[in-house]
Amino acid sequence: MAPIFKKGNFNSKKGSVGGSFNSSNNELGKLLLRCCVGGLMMFHGIHKLIHGHAFIVSKLKAVGLPVLLVAGVPLGEVVAPLFIVLGIFTRPAALVEAFSMGMAVWLVHMGSLTAINEQGGYDLELQAFYFFGSLAVFFLGAGRYSLSGGGGRWN
Repeated sequence: MAPIFKKGNFNSKKGSVGGSFNSSNNELGKLLLRCCVGGLMMFHGIHKLIHGHAFIVSKLKAVGLPVLLVAGVPLGEVVAPLFIVLGIFTRPAALVEAFSMGMAVWLVHMGSLTAINEQGGYDLELQAFYFFGSLAVFFLGAGRYSLSGGGGRWN
């Protein structure tokens, strides 16, 4: 019986065995990362648009920041993630989303910064995913599978 994974099975050259599969498709990886990081964040932002995010005003006041910064919540949790998913102004949008997550941790979740949850996972794993995922999108850029086609310094 011939081995399933013999040399050449995952070659991206046309005409080889398994030639239609490219095991290092960076462009598809960028698309999947953008859809995860941006798409999932939008649920949080839309929820805040529907149910309100006034609770953040008291958090801003408590640390001496202007309450006007609450206007950044829809920007960081709806607009920036939408731009990330679409692949337009991807790098600045990813920084905005990462900044939003940093602010959320600072204002709301500092007490859990070193905590482990009851399942044994990091208590802020969701926030860490959005923060570091956004940074990854910033460094990788939009990629070819985007409205921008990955071109330009902002993508």
